[in-house]
Amino acid sequence: MLKDLFGKKKRYVTIPSEETKQDIPEGLMKKCEKCYKIYYRKEMNKSLNVCPSCGHHHQLNAWERIHSLFDENTFEEWDQQLISTNPLGFPDYIEKLEKDRVKTGLNEGVVTGKGLIDGQATAFSVMDASFRMGSMGSVIGEKIARAVEHAREQSLPFIIFTASGGARMQEGVLSLMQMSKTSVAINRFSQEGGLMISVMTHPTTGGVSASFASLGDYNFAEPGALIGFAGRRIIEQTTREKLPDDFQTAEFLFKHGQLDRVVHRHDLKPLLATILKMHQKGGAHQ
Repeated sequence: MLKDLFGKKKRYVTIPSEETKQDIPEGLMKKCEKCYKIYYRKEMNKSLNVCPSCGHHHQLNAWERIHSLFDENTFEEWDQQLISTNPLGFPDYIEKLEKDRVKTGLNEGVVTGKGLIDGQATAFSVMDASFRMGSMGSVIGEKIARAVEHAREQSLPFIIFTASGGARMQEGVLSLMQMSKTSVAINRFSQEGGLMISVMTHPTTGGVSASFASLGDYNFAEPGALIGFAGRRIIEQTTREKLPDDFQTAEFLFKHGQLDRVVHRHDLKPLLATILKMHQKGGAHQ
């Protein structure tokens, strides 16, 4: 019949065979979390995990961040051996820490050390949200405080990259104590003329946002980063007010004077190098 010849044909979706799927290496592609476009992972890595289409800043782990900023072969790590214990006897805590060590290759959720950025020496701490959501426990606080002390003793500037879900509940008040410990170390560093640059990345929340993340001489953030203390829903329930759509974003904080600048990841290294040169003491190499 004519309708069989000229009627609309059904459209079928081709489903790759299992053999074809096996030919595609796992992790070859990456989908943007914002615009959902798919790219080769190598292309995203080359762009420092910034979407080539919409500019969304995906998270970097600690070592990706370090390699993107520091001059080759100038990095020296501090206090790598420090690991968390289970002071409160929290069930399964040690097992969860071990799983994260295997998954991330880190002993804890922060890497500290010193290196050169465009020839300028600096101490630094880089938090990694893939380790226990970057939650701040005793070891993270201790490593950051020690890094600040090393910077003070060696007359180095200090840069911190924050990424955290807040305090680590498995360590209770011992976790909350890290807010004051790190803040005291930074205050002593500042009193002696030390330069601190804080770069807040997604997410920077809870006790981290309420302590060392906000204590820089320069406070920067990456585009779209979530920055705040309490969650949006809790604030709305407490204040009984509807919050703006962009509330607790880097752009919102900048608009209200709580940040010095929102910095695209591709512009971050030259900006940091410029600031370090402006404040250098006794020459570039230390």
